[in-house]
Amino acid sequence: MPVRDWLLSLPENERKAIGDDIRTAEFGWPIGMPLCRPMKSHKGLWEVRTNLAGGKIARVLFCDHEGEMILLHGFIKKTQKTPKADLDAAMKRMRGLK
Repeated sequence: MPVRDWLLSLPENERKAIGDDIRTAEFGWPIGMPLCRPMKSHKGLWEVRTNLAGGKIARVLFCDHEGEMILLHGFIKKTQKTPKADLDAAMKRMRGLK
C-alpha cells in the first residue's frame, strides 16, 4: 500500500486535502479537469491533482481496475513535468494488477 504509506508520512492538513480530492474523484467518477487528468502518454493512467498550502502540488496516480479506483503512486510535484521515475513506478504497479 505505497500510497497509504506516503500519505501517512505527510502532515495532517496535507493528508486531509489529498484525501478529500481522492474521495471526490472516486465518488464523482468520471470527473475531469481541474481535479483529474488522464496521462496521455500512459494509457489507462490518471492523476488526482491537489494544490496544497505554500504553493506545493501533490499528485496521486491511479487507474480503473475492474471498476475500482486503484491508487498506484503519490508524490509532491517539484517540476512542471511529471518525473519519469514516478510515471514508471505507477506503470509498474498497474501492470502488476493484470
